[in-house]
Amino acid sequence: MFNINQKPPIYDPIAVQPMRDEITFVGFKEALTPQMVEDYLGKKNDETTLVFINSVCGCSAGSARPGVSEALQNSIVPNNLITVFAGQDRDAVDYLREKYLADVPPSSPFIALFKNGSPIFIMPRYKIEGKFPEEIADELKTVFNNTCNGVGPSIPKEKYEQLIHAKMCGSKIPLNN
Repeated sequence: MFNINQKPPIYDPIAVQPMRDEITFVGFKEALTPQMVEDYLGKKNDETTLVFINSVCGCSAGSARPGVSEALQNSIVPNNLITVFAGQDRDAVDYLREKYLADVPPSSPFIALFKNGSPIFIMPRYKIEGKFPEEIADELKTVFNNTCNGVGPSIPKEKYEQLIHAKMCGSKIPLNN
């Protein structure tokens, strides 16, 4: 149902679609609304949920998306994978930050692992910037191995090898009109 109070996306939705596609290709489900965020994170079922706040910034393209994608090739992964897009899914991102990350300064990209509605690991932008995707993947794999019980990889290796990373940066993305 259309919500007239929904905040419009900042960037052209067509221009950012490859960035969305890259992350959903590896198994993430998009949480486009506050209710969808709540549906995923409000469960108290002892499952782990990896949340990725996607972004148009260069460190998202150069490190975060490729690093998260590579980490999900691990043999142990979170039970659930959800993504929200900063500057696009604005109401969902605001809800996530206000309800589930209230004590954490906002940043994007941003990676967090949740269990029973609480973050048990966070990787804000300042811990992503300047890292290679392999470094991010290695750190996430260690976290997965120590806290998760989902069976990986998130997608078969043959499919993963077809992944094309969206290397665009926000400075080149047109604003939404």
